[in-house]
Amino acid sequence: MGATACLVILAIIFFLFVTEFLPLAVTAMAGAVAVGFAGFVPMRDIFNGLSNDMVVLMAGMLVVGAAMFHTGLAQRISEWVVRHVGKSENSLMLVCMGVGALMSSFLSNIGMTASLLPIVLGICSASRISPRRQLMPMAFGCGLGGGITVIGTPSNLIASGTLENAGLNGFGFFEFAWIGVPVTVAGILYMVLFGKRFLPTDGATGRGIDEDAAMAAQALTNDPRKMYAAAVVCIATLVMLAIGTGILPEHITAIVAVLLLVSGNCLTVGQAVESIDWDTVFLFAGMMPVATALDKSGASRFLADAMLGLMGEPTGSFAITSILFFLSCGLTQIMSNTASAAILCPLGISIAQEIGADPRAVLMVIAVGTSCAFATPVGTPPNMLVLAPGGYKFRDYVITGTPLILVCFLVSLLVIPRVWPLFP
Repeated sequence: MGATACLVILAIIFFLFVTEFLPLAVTAMAGAVAVGFAGFVPMRDIFNGLSNDMVVLMAGMLVVGAAMFHTGLAQRISEWVVRHVGKSENSLMLVCMGVGALMSSFLSNIGMTASLLPIVLGICSASRISPRRQLMPMAFGCGLGGGITVIGTPSNLIASGTLENAGLNGFGFFEFAWIGVPVTVAGILYMVLFGKRFLPTDGATGRGIDEDAAMAAQALTNDPRKMYAAAVVCIATLVMLAIGTGILPEHITAIVAVLLLVSGNCLTVGQAVESIDWDTVFLFAGMMPVATALDKSGASRFLADAMLGLMGEPTGSFAITSILFFLSCGLTQIMSNTASAAILCPLGISIAQEIGADPRAVLMVIAVGTSCAFATPVGTPPNMLVLAPGGYKFRDYVITGTPLILVCFLVSLLVIPRVWPLFP
């Protein structure tokens, strides 16, 4: 009964997400309260997501991005890009997605998306292109690039760690590149050649873009020293994020950067607070207890078992790869990719043992599938970060992201069974 009740709550949340009868953040927080009243999550814990490390990192990096705007750094970089790349929508999309993918291979895709956000907004302002045509592709690029290395996305780390916990060899640092690079290239080509047709075409520019650009240009004129200070802090922050958590946790690194920027007068406290997209914060934090409820109630296991029941006896590598991919991909649209991987990777070891398959192949499919969170804004932080600035609706992700998932699936179907045979 618990799993059924949780699935009913999830269905209502998904319906409200799609129809946007209520603001997305309100729906997410209402979902958190609902699973609390249903007893799936202790009432005292339903708002713990507001202090989650990832939420703090996301908010901190948004402030870092705002400092790039207010000091004029983003404007300077944007003008340089437009001069050298031009104002073509295709060329700008190729650059934004390519840079996002490359950098997200080695950096947190949250930090990379937040850092690129003000630059892409500046590029759109300088080239007179609606941000709605570039922000979602940029976020998708960051999501795709995270799948190239073991540290690029939490899903890959969890998959590798699960193998090691089972007494097997984990994945090598660049082993994911065998599938990550083809998926990334195919995804970028899809967006540039076909996916752009599904992007919103109206002139909405999201949250205060023109005003921010004007403020940035004025700050650049008045005090270039602040621009250089912001550049130093931003570069140092990205370097720290690339090094990893051995020195400072990622969210602490972001907060230290905020403190340096505010104390250095790169932006005021008020500007820092205003730069945080609170709708995104509440959306992400609200879905965390829902994900916990899916796990604790057994609903996620029920969904997984239902999908696995379709598998039956092994029917070949392509069929099994397809089922595992869509199981992983489907779950990650309604939960964070981190939570989806944490649930499915241990299950993947059991699946491999039951059907006599190579656990590395099974977990590779799960890792790739859980990284393909493109059809909703709630599956991965990069999608949520561009939601408000791009003025996107929930359905925009469904319409644009679903074909991208199919592209990733076809590439995975061709590559994974050959590089990691299910039945060697």
